[in-house]
Amino acid sequence: MSARRSLSPNTRVPSSASAHLDTLSGRLFATPPAPAAPAPTPPALSPPDALIPPSSAAARPSAYPAPVPARLDVRPLPPERHDVVVIGGGPAGLAAAIGARRAGASRVLVLERDRRPGGILNQCVHDGFGLFLYQETISGPEYAERLTEDADRAGVRFQTGAMVLDLAADRTLRVNSRSGYALLQADAVILAMGCRERTREMIGIPGMRPAGVFTAGSAQNLVNLQNLRIGASAVILGSGDIGLIMARRLTFEGTRVRGVFEVLPWPSGLERNVRQCLLDFGIPLELSSTVIEVRGRDRVSSVVVANVDASLHPIPGAEREVACDTLLLSVGLIPENELSKRAGIELSPLTGGAIVDETLMTSVPGIFSCGNVLHIHDVADWASFEGLAAGKAAAEFAAGRAPSASSEKVRLTPGSNVRYCLPQALRLGTSGFELSFRVTAPVRDVWVEVRGRASGKPHFRKKFPRLVPSELQKIMVDPPAVEDMEVSCHD
Repeated sequence: MSARRSLSPNTRVPSSASAHLDTLSGRLFATPPAPAAPAPTPPALSPPDALIPPSSAAARPSAYPAPVPARLDVRPLPPERHDVVVIGGGPAGLAAAIGARRAGASRVLVLERDRRPGGILNQCVHDGFGLFLYQETISGPEYAERLTEDADRAGVRFQTGAMVLDLAADRTLRVNSRSGYALLQADAVILAMGCRERTREMIGIPGMRPAGVFTAGSAQNLVNLQNLRIGASAVILGSGDIGLIMARRLTFEGTRVRGVFEVLPWPSGLERNVRQCLLDFGIPLELSSTVIEVRGRDRVSSVVVANVDASLHPIPGAEREVACDTLLLSVGLIPENELSKRAGIELSPLTGGAIVDETLMTSVPGIFSCGNVLHIHDVADWASFEGLAAGKAAAEFAAGRAPSASSEKVRLTPGSNVRYCLPQALRLGTSGFELSFRVTAPVRDVWVEVRGRASGKPHFRKKFPRLVPSELQKIMVDPPAVEDMEVSCHD
């Protein structure tokens, strides 16, 4: 490396630099430079190579160089082809890629917009993962690492930092990544984009807009990945699993959790999380209550909570103020289905996800859906098992071994005390399919029944000692589907 040159008194300074130096010192003694000799007029350009009309070229100041004719090759590049493309590298997407490879797909690509695979697992430092898939309890990052290693050993290709901009019904994907823009063509596509959290604006909490209001997932990211303390005293609205887990996590970090307030008369999260995250740490849980106002100017200073009636409306006179500097929202999750809408996929108003058949294929042939983008899961292992099934079905479709998409189908709809059920469609004659459902309210000693809508004939019955809305239920239904059916829960 050459030594840095210094400006000596004998150094000749160009006139433009001298003028600049003099201007900075407040002394403008520079002599204006002599006008440059006019450049020869460039020859006129004739179409079709001319970028501007000849008259404009002649009028252009002579100091500008003549425009250079440009001949650009605008032919589109052929799309890169894959057997199966998985959008999303979380617990469902990674498992789907593994399932596709195990089923014989040779070119399987996972597109993940984050810097590394794993999705939300990377910020879930608590244990409770892998109990069903790996038969041991591990943390979220460990679960993501194992799935990633399994996918890598299976020969799955990853592309991180990749954002899918568009998905067409013909399974063409437009992707923007660190390596640039790309056009991909897949024989089968698996949607595994996960979900997002409901915000304050979505539930309409009135009051000021101070700092200190977080969704539970964003707070989890700040605490676990950014090593930041978000507040000294917190109130948590909603008893979803992430909110319950963050109540314990904030307690570990020295934040006083004043309470968890749930608008429903029962917890929204798993009972084990209520016990391990709240009861074991003496954190109060107040049911049938909600936050009706946020107070504070620059920072949250308090919230106003109130009890609610059976219609979930605040009861007048039942309000009280709770001092805090932080409000966490754990008020529900929404499947990320913007790409599904772009592809023209039919969505369910009950789940917010796609309407699928028993192979997890959507209304658009060759596009499959699994994990939280299909419906919200309370256990990551269930999302992974669903991904394995979607991957196998996608590989069979890509290889031309899947049943015809035009086959006659019957509908499966929720009945009494059933919030939703999956799949929503079944190929006529299908037997041995997995039924997923949630109840609308806690019940005990009930029968879950699959009954024909037209005939009223019961095709399947199973007795349950207890069911709660926070737990997703999965059962195998053996009788063949011969008519539209309804899933109900009754005594």
